[in-house]
Amino acid sequence: MSVTLRLWDGQEVPRVGIGCWAIGGPFKMDGRQDGWGEIDDAQSLKALALAHELGARLFDTADAYGTGHSEEVLGEAFGNRADVVIASKFGFTHDREKRELTGTNVTPAYMEEALSASLKRLKRDRIDLYQLHVGDASAEAMDRLAPALERRADAGDIAAWGWSTDDAAAVSRVLHYPHFKAVQQGLDVFRDGPEMVALCDRYRLPNLIRSPLAMGFLTGKFTRESQVSTDDVRGAGHSWVRDFKDGRPSAESLKKLDAIRDVLTSGGRSVAQGALGWVLARSPQTIPIPGFKTEAQIRDNLGALDKGPLPMAAMAEIDALLARELA
Repeated sequence: MSVTLRLWDGQEVPRVGIGCWAIGGPFKMDGRQDGWGEIDDAQSLKALALAHELGARLFDTADAYGTGHSEEVLGEAFGNRADVVIASKFGFTHDREKRELTGTNVTPAYMEEALSASLKRLKRDRIDLYQLHVGDASAEAMDRLAPALERRADAGDIAAWGWSTDDAAAVSRVLHYPHFKAVQQGLDVFRDGPEMVALCDRYRLPNLIRSPLAMGFLTGKFTRESQVSTDDVRGAGHSWVRDFKDGRPSAESLKKLDAIRDVLTSGGRSVAQGALGWVLARSPQTIPIPGFKTEAQIRDNLGALDKGPLPMAAMAEIDALLARELA
């Protein structure tokens, strides 16, 4: 299975992208921290430069990340460079001064506003992939929004648009739009999403995989004694954070990882490279977009390209081991 993928514009990119949530820095959602702790922009820029040097070409961000700061850092790193594919997202409203998300808005008028602001922050004439960040937008809302996104694509402000959602049925309703070219879904070794994977395979849609390392859990660095700060999204108490409870790795998740660790680390892989190798093997359309804060994380994540997808025998073994754990 190839470790590159041809995009909507004919460009071929390596099948590990770079997720830029963490480099947005602190911000809040529902009154709780939704960032990954304090950041150093200089370090972020060095890590982004290293990622490009090592071959990464697709960088995924959102105007929600740090209420615009992640886009600003990416803009400083790459600006209008033609050899970099920038994917951003919109739909969460925010208060920049308070560094806080305030709700959602999926109207065409808000999209126009958000797109203009993102283009300025990213220092680009065009966003390569502009994605709706709100996964549960209604069919009625999409009927209004999709034609507006098509107009922006026709005007050249975006090359293509997509949707960050795990709802394959909802995506199937927008496939007929000419510039709808990609999906972003959650997928990792512990949690499959077969309906969306099948849809992307059938229509040859690039499938950006958010949180392929289960919010860092699948780096293998956490133990029963680990404690994540409340300044970190994983320790802030969000109900949707699944492998951490009250800032501690869940016992169940630790047990599952222990069961498959040897398979993930086969072939000289790190745990993270094995987890990314699982995503690469899951479908030829997947592009995992693991996040980062350091150069070391960039090297580890992009090293998955050299190791390649997990062999099918390893995939089957992981399925069997996890089934045994869940029995």
